[in-house]
Amino acid sequence: MKKSDKDHSHFKGIQVAPSMEPTLSTIYLPEDKNVYNFRSVQISIISIFLGIAGGIVAQLLTRLIGLITNFTFYGKFSLDFSSPANNQLGFWVILIPIAGAIIVGFMAKYGSAGIRGHGIPEAMEQVLLNESRIQPRLTFLKPISAAISIGTGGPFGAEGPIIATGGALGSLIGQLLKTTADERKTLLAAGAAAGMAATFGSPISAILLSVELLLFEFSPQSLIPVALASAAATAVRIFFVGTSPMFALNNVSQPGSVALVIYLLMGIVIGVCSVFVTKAVYFVEDSFDKLPIHWMWWPAIGAIAVGVIGYFSPHTMGVGYDNIDRILNGSILGKTLIILFILKFISWAISLGSGTSGGTLAPLFTIGGGLGSTLGSVILMLFPNSGVDVRIAALVGMAAMFAGSARALLMSIIFAFETTLQPYGLLPLLAGCSTAYLISSLMMKHTIMTEKISRRGVKVPSEYEADFLSQVSVKECATTKVYTLNAEDIISTVRQWLLSGNDGSLHHGYPVIDKNGHLIGVLTRKDLEDENKDVNKKIKELIKNPMIAIYEDNTVREAADMMALYKVSRLPVISREDHYKLLGLISRDDILKTRRKHIEQENLYKKYISFASINKKGKREP
Repeated sequence: MKKSDKDHSHFKGIQVAPSMEPTLSTIYLPEDKNVYNFRSVQISIISIFLGIAGGIVAQLLTRLIGLITNFTFYGKFSLDFSSPANNQLGFWVILIPIAGAIIVGFMAKYGSAGIRGHGIPEAMEQVLLNESRIQPRLTFLKPISAAISIGTGGPFGAEGPIIATGGALGSLIGQLLKTTADERKTLLAAGAAAGMAATFGSPISAILLSVELLLFEFSPQSLIPVALASAAATAVRIFFVGTSPMFALNNVSQPGSVALVIYLLMGIVIGVCSVFVTKAVYFVEDSFDKLPIHWMWWPAIGAIAVGVIGYFSPHTMGVGYDNIDRILNGSILGKTLIILFILKFISWAISLGSGTSGGTLAPLFTIGGGLGSTLGSVILMLFPNSGVDVRIAALVGMAAMFAGSARALLMSIIFAFETTLQPYGLLPLLAGCSTAYLISSLMMKHTIMTEKISRRGVKVPSEYEADFLSQVSVKECATTKVYTLNAEDIISTVRQWLLSGNDGSLHHGYPVIDKNGHLIGVLTRKDLEDENKDVNKKIKELIKNPMIAIYEDNTVREAADMMALYKVSRLPVISREDHYKLLGLISRDDILKTRRKHIEQENLYKKYISFASINKKGKREP
């Protein structure tokens, strides 16, 4: 038994001769990964076709919604996308949303309960818990149920179901093909991004939505396919509807310093409102959970509120994109606007809380836009020279409401820009959305997207940062003074040494070196103490399996992955130039020490300890 301490650059290891011991025929090492490979190209090509399919699905779904809307509210067959607001049904209008909700309830009960809700939380849950596997039937049931719900007056946008359908389509393709869980996640996110891009013509914000709410990462392998899918879906949209922005916002001037401060303060108010909106939706959902009837009837009960409110305020029904357009161009103001966005909120919260099939984006944009426009009007009345533009205030309100309730900051800012193509809105958006996001984060633990699944025990990532262990090389933390065993030693001799208690004899694993100083394998204490082995044999005869090793320039993350994959607690560190030259040993303790040092450097160690402190009564100490 010996302790090697000969210096080899960054490590102290054992100098070996170029010959090779026959005992060691195979070494398992981390694969040198290339970020871009042929597989990445395949997934990217699939994503382009997925984007085209998502764009077509978006057109089909909007036309299906138009068909159902025209038939139920106007008694005609037309695929034109129309609003229920101009119907002449009078009191009978109340029955239409109820009839649609009954159908959706039956579809959820006998088709798939997965059609309930607005789709994104359910997709998030499948990404986190089910390796991005969504039931194939949802690819058809979700858009049909959503078309019925929205077409019969449901106060939802078409984008939510289209995003969910695109995600389900991506998951289905991933299941039909031989893909890994990460590849399925990428395809799911690509399909969802395609759905949003095809609806609004907003490819960049669609990518950001996928990153912030579905991918939970920012890597080229996932980002490129999602980007290609978004571009392809946007091209399909351009083919059908042209290049005009979704919401026109013209003749806007550059805001001044005072106006920017006001938009920032508006973000605080809207951030508080976004928390209220989120909690209200889940309060309604909790209230429905207490009803003594089966959940398939809940959408019909919620639809009563939709119908009654729709009777008094017809513009609250349907997708409401025309409402957003009118709010942003300033054609609806004052009392009419206040009534609209308040009633829209009530109708949407009750209907969504009832578990019907619908979305959240357009309603939140309507509520936030109306609130922002109202605040802007009040500020102009009090401070006429503030430089505030009511239309920009509406734009800030629209984006800040989604940034606060969904915690998708970048997506909200870029979405508002892409759908208006108004560059003078970017600074106000940055100010208002950031403060809304901050206030929401301080006041609310979960978001409108994550509250439901967090109640089921699902942990949703909220911060994306580079893995520290992927930034540290093995040579920076490996043990350089290694106790080794001689391959020619007799088992009985080694066992006596293990029982001696001498320096190094209490370790759990030892590299084995041959007579030429070559590394030929690793033996654990369990291997050496096996009573079934002949104690008169040499220890090299105990080496039966290929050696599992790590290069000195590999990352600590790769070392940890190798340990997990092969169920070992230590790895010999070797040189790329000479695979049989031992440079050191890295163990689980070395990895934990590295991580602990990083925590201490960030002054987080005491914080973690305080959170983990529990008193004798089982309660956490402050």
